[in-house]
Amino acid sequence: MDSATALLPAATTLPVPPARHSPTLSTAALTSQHAHLTHRQNKASTAAHTRTQPPRTGLLAPLPPLSVRMHKLLVLGDQEAAYATRNLQRGGKNTAASDHAWAITRAIAADAVRAGWNRASFIQVMLDGPYKAGQHARTLQHRRGYDKAAAWLQRAWDGAQQYVRSTDPLTTRQDFHAALAAFRSRIECTPWKGTAGKTDLRNLIARMDICARAGSWDHTVSERDLAERMGCSRTTAHNSNQRLLEAKMLRQLDNGSPTEGARWMLISRLPSTTSHHWSTPKGPKAGGAMSGPDVRQPHTGADIDSRTAGRLMHLDAFAHHGLGGGGLAVLAALAERDGQSLTELQASASISRPTAYRQLGKLKGLGLIRSEGELYHLSPTALEGIGAPTQHCTDPVASWTETAERLGTAGTAERRRRHHEAQRTHWRLEQVRLAERRRAAQQSPLPHPAVALPQYVRADGCAIDPATGEVIEGLVVASDGRWIWDDGTKGA
Repeated sequence: MDSATALLPAATTLPVPPARHSPTLSTAALTSQHAHLTHRQNKASTAAHTRTQPPRTGLLAPLPPLSVRMHKLLVLGDQEAAYATRNLQRGGKNTAASDHAWAITRAIAADAVRAGWNRASFIQVMLDGPYKAGQHARTLQHRRGYDKAAAWLQRAWDGAQQYVRSTDPLTTRQDFHAALAAFRSRIECTPWKGTAGKTDLRNLIARMDICARAGSWDHTVSERDLAERMGCSRTTAHNSNQRLLEAKMLRQLDNGSPTEGARWMLISRLPSTTSHHWSTPKGPKAGGAMSGPDVRQPHTGADIDSRTAGRLMHLDAFAHHGLGGGGLAVLAALAERDGQSLTELQASASISRPTAYRQLGKLKGLGLIRSEGELYHLSPTALEGIGAPTQHCTDPVASWTETAERLGTAGTAERRRRHHEAQRTHWRLEQVRLAERRRAAQQSPLPHPAVALPQYVRADGCAIDPATGEVIEGLVVASDGRWIWDDGTKGA
């Protein structure tokens, strides 16, 4: 695990159920949309950033090396504002700058602990070195003295040291996958209420799949690719990213490059239930006032199969005007535990009673679920998009494509991909046009025709033809360096 997660507290004590296995979809159920998405997943997973260890000079030369990212953070500071926070306390006091400096210092301290530094070396580097990350500590030293600055750095060091000792280091790929499985289990057991909550759940599921292929919490994905994985628009994906950034479940490491998406880090924790930030409603937002992870009531019975949701969420049938996030949550909850009542589905899928009635009615009309008394069951091939005849459905669907056609959302993903590709093509053409403009602006302007160039003037000041070396009679250079014709009338 990267040391940048060191500034975060330990994960909350939510129930972690044992590893679960969801039914495997058949190859026939994977449409052309899924094939296109798999291609983008493989492309994103191979876009790893190969970074070499930077040179260490000055105070860093005799110390064990930090990780590449932490070395850059120490020397250059947080250029991408990955650790920036917006914290406005009561009374209007803005502590964003100090919180930002504290987060950077804690992250560097944690990596220094793992690298084998001691506390004295850490304090010396931060106070005596010319490094950007130590600017706040040096300002504190200048204003309040060395003791105050050293005590501030010592608190950061002690907290990072305690965190490192209390967490298991991820030394192998197997360790990371075990940590990812635990994180997935916590996500599956966390209620995600409202439309915005279901969108955030899709976002995390898509990112967990990317992280599983990359073998690290760090991953690379653009907003457009993420939107195609989630089965939503780019604007919806962007808004979800902002909510997860505010919830400190996600961190943006950079803004990407012209050929690669932005780099992100998935933070493997859930917010603390005792934090004022999480225990106080923030007012209405997209999807409802309490949209997002409802961590104030951790034991609410939420339980879904995120792998099933990950396989289905990009399909047209689960677009906003189709089954949507509510229908996806119902199928994922029944895939995890078949045979649930309406009340149990409300809790396990984290949906309201009206939403449960509406989604169950849609799914029964498509033949994807059946009711036996008060319990609801999946049809034998429901996860493949193939319904079964029931008393509520005489004409079941035969595929997810047919489901999308009945719901009026067929072709949504394809139109979204074409729109994204058109935007990429427009951006590339615009970059070519701008490059041509910059190239033209950088070219040296041509000299004025009347200016005498050196190759046309001989050492004695006579004008010559550079091709033949012949003297050009009557052409002389004036005092301002320009050509003039001397017709012999000046002496007359």
